[in-house]
Amino acid sequence: MDGKTRLAGIIGWPVEHSRSPMLHNHWCRVHQINGAYVPLPVEPGQLETALRGLVAAGFRGVNVTIPHKEEAFRLCDELTETARRAGAANILRFAEGRIIGDCTDGTGFCDNLLAHDVALEGRALILGAGGAARAVAASLQDRGCEVFISNRTAARAEALVQALGTGTVLDWAEWPDRLGEMNLLVNATSLGMGGRGDVDWPALLQAGQAGLGVADIVYTPRQTSLLKAAQERGFRTVDGLGMLICQARAGFQAWFGVLPDADEASFDLLAQDLARHGLS
Repeated sequence: MDGKTRLAGIIGWPVEHSRSPMLHNHWCRVHQINGAYVPLPVEPGQLETALRGLVAAGFRGVNVTIPHKEEAFRLCDELTETARRAGAANILRFAEGRIIGDCTDGTGFCDNLLAHDVALEGRALILGAGGAARAVAASLQDRGCEVFISNRTAARAEALVQALGTGTVLDWAEWPDRLGEMNLLVNATSLGMGGRGDVDWPALLQAGQAGLGVADIVYTPRQTSLLKAAQERGFRTVDGLGMLICQARAGFQAWFGVLPDADEASFDLLAQDLARHGLS
């Protein structure tokens, strides 16, 4: 690193679970870019202070993860149309003192499903109502899916459907009985991250029908308790690692000037690291 090193990073709380630094720094090496991407733990309530400090320090931009995505959206000076539709920003670019927000969670999610031969059609049930859930819901709707939202706090699910302009809210206690009507189940909550979350997924999946696709945005561990239960039922499953790689490409291009490939080498790098830490 020197005075010309391009700097970017990821803001979250916690942030130590993120493999984004490994991925982006790998791409910097592959493309021989004088750049560095660093983890930035920022407590809730400190996001605006942190962002303005990074702008002043000359950073090119940052990724934003839990729990800051929706607040980051509000703090942006400018937003892409995709970010407005998603109601969240996971990629921030700093330019001439301004913060420009974009959202690639939804497109990264859908690209990952397609890469795993999961059709984007029919009815999709999304668990969760945060920034990632909205981004995923918007992208699925844009591809013609009928979207259902269920969240433990019903008011948040209702607010999400209202913001999207279409969709159906299912009560948290009701969705397991309606699962047989669905083509896709998406866990867009943090349940299962780091192995936490006391959820009896085998019981909740009982009504699912053959052909159901089950996706989790969590990738630590890759095989969450939801995905393990879904595999035991014979459902097609997709973990969150490919979503991480697919959504990261646009940010890397914005900060470092090159659009990297979501290639096998990138996937293997992260998969092997997760395995080393017992998170495969």
